[in-house]
Amino acid sequence: MPLRLSDTDRKMLGGGHGEGASLAMRIMVRWAQACGADELMDVAQAHIDGCGLLSEAGLEFAETLAGRGAKVAIPTTLNMGPLDLRNWRDFGVPEDFAAMAIRQAEAYTRMGCIPTWTCAPYQGYLTPRFGRQIAWGESNAVAYANSVLGARTNMYGDYSDICAAVTGRVPRQGLHLTRNRKGQILIRLAGFDPADLGDDAFWPAFGHLLGPLAGDRVPVIEGLPADATDDQLKALCAAAASSGAVALLHAVGVTPEAATLSEALQGEEPAETFDIRPADLEAAARDLSTAEEGAPLDLVLAGCPHFSFAEFRKLADLVRAAGHTARMGGKSRVAFIVITSTQSHALALRAGLPHVLTDFGVRITLDTCMFHTPMVGPDTKVVMTNSGKCAYYAPGELGVKVAFGSLADCVRSAALGRVCRRAHP
Repeated sequence: MPLRLSDTDRKMLGGGHGEGASLAMRIMVRWAQACGADELMDVAQAHIDGCGLLSEAGLEFAETLAGRGAKVAIPTTLNMGPLDLRNWRDFGVPEDFAAMAIRQAEAYTRMGCIPTWTCAPYQGYLTPRFGRQIAWGESNAVAYANSVLGARTNMYGDYSDICAAVTGRVPRQGLHLTRNRKGQILIRLAGFDPADLGDDAFWPAFGHLLGPLAGDRVPVIEGLPADATDDQLKALCAAAASSGAVALLHAVGVTPEAATLSEALQGEEPAETFDIRPADLEAAARDLSTAEEGAPLDLVLAGCPHFSFAEFRKLADLVRAAGHTARMGGKSRVAFIVITSTQSHALALRAGLPHVLTDFGVRITLDTCMFHTPMVGPDTKVVMTNSGKCAYYAPGELGVKVAFGSLADCVRSAALGRVCRRAHP
């Protein structure tokens, strides 16, 4: 079926809105044709993942669009960038890398993007509302927007995301359409104590298990608590999107398109049903670790996705508790890095939290990611994290062994200088 274009689409394609918009529309049209869409549709908002400096080609693409006068047509936020724009020298980032990263940041902001620089845009500025059609990049953000907010987006990767932002148009297909948001498999939690679900390590471990189980199917989950927090759901979505291709999940009684099981399945039966028990979660948590219990620890990484204000408060409470434990000494014996957005950090500053953390030995870096900026030194051998996403990617991306545990485990291990996931080492 040929692609139908509106009069505005054709005008943009022909250069009526400028050379940059024409280039973006040509890319969008080719993409729509490749995926078999019959028309384009409006989106109201975009989030750009292509602003990470993964290659010189990415910088060239952004500068080409900006140089040809491209401007975003809809409100557009930016994912984390390739460095902490204010404090990059403190982390030993090379000058030439920083210069390229700054050029790329300037190209995106020249196009009118909002410099949020966060991989968790749903916890900051311009959070989309239920049912809104958007074009978001960043896997965890896509999963969270579709699942927890009930907004509608496909995975817009590099550099379709900025083309969607410039044109305000995307192919009408995929998760933008109600029929494709139907749950396909059922995941039932069985035999869990409520305390298990309150442990913050449960959520990334469950997401890690869920990803390969679901694949590219839409899972429906029964048994999650109705009072699940934003950060717990963030950890779940991030891990599931990393270990699998989960862009949408429904949790019965928790997420907005799953008030009932029938609603989540759109009145149909699931293709498969899986019962998940505590032993399955324990195996998933073990699978996230490649470092042994008791191994000497070099670094703790937290903030993947970016730390929220609530997580800052929790970490500060844990650090204060460590300070009152004589055996731990109240200080981290290893490097401890927290990655966050400027917005969350500003709230933490107002609450007086950073000084508590820095006294313990925590370093806070803004607006970037451990996988996109050289913050992990070559001598780092063992890293601990409370993030399922970080634990999944770090062995390959950073060349390190990883210990996965709760945030409390991370603080305890940092204070002892070794991997320790037991309450009483």
